[in-house]
Amino acid sequence: MSPPRALFFDVFGTCVDWRSGVARDVAAMAARHGASVDAHAIADAWRAEYQPQMQTVRDGSRPWVTLDVLHRESLDGVLAGTALAGIPAADRDALTRAWHRLDPWPDTVAGLARMKARAVIAPHSNGHIALLLNMAKRAGLPWDVILGSETARAYKPLPESYLRNVAAIGLAPHEVMMVAAHNDDLAAAAACGLRTAFVPRPAEHGPGQMTDLDPAGDYDLVAGDLVHLAELVER
Repeated sequence: MSPPRALFFDVFGTCVDWRSGVARDVAAMAARHGASVDAHAIADAWRAEYQPQMQTVRDGSRPWVTLDVLHRESLDGVLAGTALAGIPAADRDALTRAWHRLDPWPDTVAGLARMKARAVIAPHSNGHIALLLNMAKRAGLPWDVILGSETARAYKPLPESYLRNVAAIGLAPHEVMMVAAHNDDLAAAAACGLRTAFVPRPAEHGPGQMTDLDPAGDYDLVAGDLVHLAELVER
């Protein structure tokens, strides 16, 4: 297999640990208000709204909006019934930016840096430019270019999400490899002609995770983490 000319990376879960990062900011907000909450449960509930919120854009029920807008809208329902239900709008806005402040997995930065020496590397995320830029600056993610829902004007797994971003960097689908910890993301990318690489993140959803523990498709590469994937790409 010839090396890919570009690698696209899912971000939430594949490159960064969203659950711990969001829970950290929820816990800090609770401490500020003297409230007692299960911060990880709130993070999980918030993430559970991710796909339903994006579906309202995918199915045309509303115009395209950024993930910040969707996260902020869903936060009100997530906080209802918790000790943070009464926090003011300014604090809810600040908490929404928790998704900009996520930490990379221990192997992420080193793995990306190695792959960057061989190919174009870019996020292909449902996040928008400001979110991904802020995250990259804080976490040290060395992207060549930032791609995502904002450049494609579509949310994964719609085909146009993948194909428009491939076209944006002047390549053909077979020249690009999609890297993700999520089987559904890779299946959608493969259907669009992209190459695929599966990197499991068994701690993404915390203890007891039952999904995406193993590859569910015939992917081009399967790696233990991003440093391992870099080694495979270099061969």
